[in-house]
Amino acid sequence: MFMALEPRRLYRQVADQIRTLIETGELAVGERLPAERELAERFGISRPSVREALIVLELEGLIQIRMGSGVYILRKPTAGPAVPPAEDGDGPFEILQARCIVESAIAEEAARRARPEHVAILDENLRLMQDALDDADRAIALDCAFHGAIIDIIGNAALKRFTGLVYDRRTSPYFEKLASYFEGPHTWRLALEEHQVIRDAIAAADPAAAREAMRRHLTLAQKRFSESFEEEQARED
Repeated sequence: MFMALEPRRLYRQVADQIRTLIETGELAVGERLPAERELAERFGISRPSVREALIVLELEGLIQIRMGSGVYILRKPTAGPAVPPAEDGDGPFEILQARCIVESAIAEEAARRARPEHVAILDENLRLMQDALDDADRAIALDCAFHGAIIDIIGNAALKRFTGLVYDRRTSPYFEKLASYFEGPHTWRLALEEHQVIRDAIAAADPAAAREAMRRHLTLAQKRFSESFEEEQARED
């Protein structure tokens, strides 16, 4: 039923193949898809790529993701998908990986250049985020502001524009839909704690520690987005 794929925008290829199986009736409405691990093995790709494909299909209204239960076929495709993926769209995990690589170096350089007024901005951000853990929109805005404030320490306009292009993808419907399953007060509290470690390394003018703190933070963010849809999540509502 499922065929192994070549490495080219894998999540879109997975989505296309599952969509075709629904169209032909090989996957019937109401049927539960195999578990993520099994799908990854059948396609010969990573579980994150499978997860990204499932998000695309859910946005199209073809499947329903039920946390703790699995993924179910909701309906057959109509004339065209409701939310077609952009041809050059980056998957959420690609975005997080790119941020991990780039922002680790940014944090390292920021630790060399930070002045007291820069640290004060980070402190104020942390204070505000502490009061916004239950407000998803505000937490996201403050998270972006924290990372942006670190970039501002370097004072490089080209770098600011470059990272802005990556940050803009954070507001894509695919990223936001995936985040809706795994972000909440508990994960924002973890992010806040990780931000504090980054702040402390920058304030201490320790480039190596700042780089590692940022790398760890964004690596853990990827892991938080990698939890299975089939397993019950220990989250706070």
